[in-house]
Amino acid sequence: MGKRFIEIMDSTLRDGEQTNGVSFVPHEKLMIARMLLSQLHVDRIEVASARVSEGEKDAVRMVCRYAKQIGRLDSVEVLGFVDGHASVDWLCDCGCRTMNLLAKGSLKHCTMQLGKTPDEHINDIKAVLRYAAERGITVNLYLEDWSSGMNDSPDYVFQLMDALRESHVRRFMLPDTLGIMNPLQAVEYFRKMVKRYPDAHFDFHAHNDYDLAVSNSLAAVLSGAKGLHVTVNGLGERCGNAPLSSVQVILKDHFDAETSINEEKLMDASRMVESYSGITIAHNQPIIGDNVFTQVAGVHADGDQKGGLYHNALVPERFGRRREYAMGKTSGRANIAKNLQELGLELTPEQTRKVTQRITELGDRKEVVTQDDLPYIVSDVLKHGVSEEKVKLVSYQVSLAYGLKPLANVKVEINGRQYEGHSSGDGQYDAFVKALRLIYKKYLDRVFPLLQNYAVTIPPGGRTDALVQTVITWQMPAGKLLRTRGLDADQTEAAIKATIKMLNIIEEQK
Repeated sequence: MGKRFIEIMDSTLRDGEQTNGVSFVPHEKLMIARMLLSQLHVDRIEVASARVSEGEKDAVRMVCRYAKQIGRLDSVEVLGFVDGHASVDWLCDCGCRTMNLLAKGSLKHCTMQLGKTPDEHINDIKAVLRYAAERGITVNLYLEDWSSGMNDSPDYVFQLMDALRESHVRRFMLPDTLGIMNPLQAVEYFRKMVKRYPDAHFDFHAHNDYDLAVSNSLAAVLSGAKGLHVTVNGLGERCGNAPLSSVQVILKDHFDAETSINEEKLMDASRMVESYSGITIAHNQPIIGDNVFTQVAGVHADGDQKGGLYHNALVPERFGRRREYAMGKTSGRANIAKNLQELGLELTPEQTRKVTQRITELGDRKEVVTQDDLPYIVSDVLKHGVSEEKVKLVSYQVSLAYGLKPLANVKVEINGRQYEGHSSGDGQYDAFVKALRLIYKKYLDRVFPLLQNYAVTIPPGGRTDALVQTVITWQMPAGKLLRTRGLDADQTEAAIKATIKMLNIIEEQK
């Protein structure tokens, strides 16, 4: 027996847009639709609700025009309503050929929301189906609130299905509209539907109110569902829908099912939707989160070097990504050595010790460093290295208060003797430097170099906010320029480190 094929319908542009605060303009809908159809290879996309606005109509026209150009017009679907001719005509005006008709899947929705009897509602549905057939529109049927219907009024659900099973409905789409189901209920309800209507094509549409959207989707597949509805990044009303990325990998890895999805484009689709929607993805979101292929613990890096002991089927290359070994206080030498090896950096044991110590200091401050940051840490630790620190910062305190100039109290050790200075300045770092100048003039009778240029950057390629790089250019008494850099999570601290490096270089030269 071959693998089961599961059809994937993405509703990011319709149900996903019902996320609080999310609204896609027409060109954004087109760009997302292009990604879903041409790169991700989703089987179907639900792009809008009929009769919403002229802007929505423009978006559907654009998407349908593009889909027709690439031979995928039948993959574009629009939510329509039991409203006589109105929704069907709206779709036809847009050039769309498939309507997802929203009917009531529970007795309470039928009687309380519509104020109609089941027979009246069924007759209204049949009237829309007849008109859609006349206009050449394919119809899939949503049974809205189906999960409540199966729980509270299964006879109504069966009455609806019995009346429509011989109609021209292409797919019956069964939503857990309120997100109330659990996997055991999904199995029970789906098996009843499949047993009673074995020839019907059933889709399942999950909501995530109990964090069970993915589990319920897989339970539905296990029980006979032929299609699943998802959204990119799990967007959707309230707690959202089943995330496409999670559904895809579980179908493939745990059910040995086949889909059309190109997994290498999951990350690209996620980032596009994240950008257009403004809804940020959690760093630990499975498959698409920033951290899911990042190891921090040193024991994991050590195990990976000894036969991939901490790998599973979710290898990053499968999704167009790569495994990273982030560095923090728990990294250990194995983790840092792994990163250095991948970058082609060869350090002596003593140099590695210094780099490890520097990363541990950052880790103690709850900062995580990635491989992108590592070359800058190595440069910071090793560049302008001196055999012995003759100038050491013993302590400093800078204060900032509204309406007052910043103050700095600084204590340094120079060639074994400690000196203390106090000053104010135009900023925290300026106050610190003026305190140092005071020490050098008052106690050492020496000229302090002039600060000629001060630049603050985030290291190129760094994806974290752990590091700030400060590069300071100094003019020495003889006119020579000296450039030193400091790297830290705090801008002022980075500048102070660059300054202490400069003073040590001067002492080394003396």
